[in-house]
Amino acid sequence: MDLFEIFSENCCTVELSGATKDEVLRNLAALACRNPQVAEVGADAVYRALYEREAQGTTGFEGGVALPHARVPGLRDFAVSIAVAPRGVDFAAIDKQKSHLFFVVLGPPERASDHLKILAAISRQLNAPRVRKELLAAPTATALYESFLRRLSVEGGIEGPRRKMKLCFIILYVEELLYDILTYFLEEGIDGATILESSGMGQYISSQPLFAGFLDFLGERDNHSKTILALVPEEKAEKMLSGIEEITGDLEEKQGAIVIYTDVSFYKGSMKTV
Repeated sequence: MDLFEIFSENCCTVELSGATKDEVLRNLAALACRNPQVAEVGADAVYRALYEREAQGTTGFEGGVALPHARVPGLRDFAVSIAVAPRGVDFAAIDKQKSHLFFVVLGPPERASDHLKILAAISRQLNAPRVRKELLAAPTATALYESFLRRLSVEGGIEGPRRKMKLCFIILYVEELLYDILTYFLEEGIDGATILESSGMGQYISSQPLFAGFLDFLGERDNHSKTILALVPEEKAEKMLSGIEEITGDLEEKQGAIVIYTDVSFYKGSMKTV
């Protein structure tokens, strides 16, 4: 089962709305239809399937989590959506508390066994309070998507292909831009990075009497720099370069920053520390 096909970033949101359980089910059905194969079935059919499943017993569990799911006639493969309702909604949860974190699992009627495996894998991850807290704190849909996929990959929820990554180096002399870049990383779901204190060659060459007068020529009167290292999904590398240049300006024309990507043949672990 290919995890990266049943999960879709387009089917994630941190702005789920709805004052009642019925409204939430309709909005979750619409969210699921951002997946083209689910859209073929239609939001009305998805809503009816979710509604009928809820009539058999609530899928709202403890800890503010709900797992609405249904076997949908006409659906060719599985589709999973994730949504956060910041204000919470009464979803008839078994602990009587409002639900804030929703996972929607839709699948073909004939694949009941696979359906149960997916539900079990998601449920196992959500049993950990730290996972729920992390997902609820996601600032964007992208961060929500990346956060849960990383959890599944690290803790072995569902088998899927290991994601291809690039190692991103950003050497930055304009320190004022550092926090803007790190904030952008968080928006894109990159919530682990290492920042090194570094220096330009001017600091060393200017100590030699022969070159002391060339410091201004080297353009490094401020010799201190920051080097950011982060793992970036290969398919997002080009998009993130564009986003970085929106902060730094065109790197072909501006001085004071450089971005380097290198291929990663192997990695294990995470740069995330919080």
